[in-house]
Amino acid sequence: MLKVENLVKKFGQKYAVNDISFTIGEHEVVGFLGPNGAGKTTTMNMMTGYLSYTSGSVTVDCFEILENPTEAKKLIGYLPEHPPLYPEMTVKEYLNFVYELKGCTLNRQKHIMEVCEVTRIVDIRERLIKNLSKGYAQRVGIAQALVGNPSIIILDEPTVGLDPKQIIEIRNLIRSLGRDHTVILSTHILAEVQAVCDRILIINKGRIAADERTDRLTQLITGTRRLEVQICGARKEILDSIRALDCVSYVEASRDIAGTGATLFKIESKDGADIRKEIFSLCAEKNMPIIGMETVSASLEDVFLNLTRENAKASAKASRKKGN
Repeated sequence: MLKVENLVKKFGQKYAVNDISFTIGEHEVVGFLGPNGAGKTTTMNMMTGYLSYTSGSVTVDCFEILENPTEAKKLIGYLPEHPPLYPEMTVKEYLNFVYELKGCTLNRQKHIMEVCEVTRIVDIRERLIKNLSKGYAQRVGIAQALVGNPSIIILDEPTVGLDPKQIIEIRNLIRSLGRDHTVILSTHILAEVQAVCDRILIINKGRIAADERTDRLTQLITGTRRLEVQICGARKEILDSIRALDCVSYVEASRDIAGTGATLFKIESKDGADIRKEIFSLCAEKNMPIIGMETVSASLEDVFLNLTRENAKASAKASRKKGN
């Protein structure tokens, strides 16, 4: 359905996107995840033909988007982070304008009504867009992406700025769209990805850091065991002591535990080792009382932080080698 091959985008000497490849199939709902500045929006703009690329290719169905832009773009509906709405138009006028702009050949009245029903904006068709709430404006933005019944819907940060009720409504809408369309959702909100996506692509510093099914992604770091330990004592001394253990790959001081004199430490082991005995022995030897300890399972946030951290380390190492 959509194939990205060796995609590169440079701005001067800086790589915004650096040789990424992936394929997205029919009726997949895919989360495109990454920290700010990772290259998400740049990649989406290239996938939709809004931005040219330095090298590589984007193929929609059988059409390369720069070589056959008209045919390829007919298959894509795009909601940018800032929806392209005209505040002086009514919702109905705007959707009719989009219909004409896209050269749509479907029955106009029936099709626009179907789009309004899917996005639940039938009751506001006669209202001026400038008078809509943020949530309804986002719905209108999604509606314009659906005009022409494209096979692929690409949504860039569709819930940004919405209140909790509106976020739930938009998430439910995205899930329903996945029954008839391929949906690509760009976001930095981890809970959003878990709620609606079948698969996750994580991009960091212009490269793909992970490409996995949502329910399997945590398996990427099952080789690491995590502990949350509440330890009394000087924070720096505890951190230095734990970091000195060969069995520990990562430790951070999370927060102070009110009224106890203890700090919560998050500790990761190497190679899935059970390090509880080592931590207990160390703290006993250093006279650093433990008042709580528990094992925690990996969450999507853990996976994301782990992958982006490892990716950053690899990039720094490569830069040092290049400098030498």
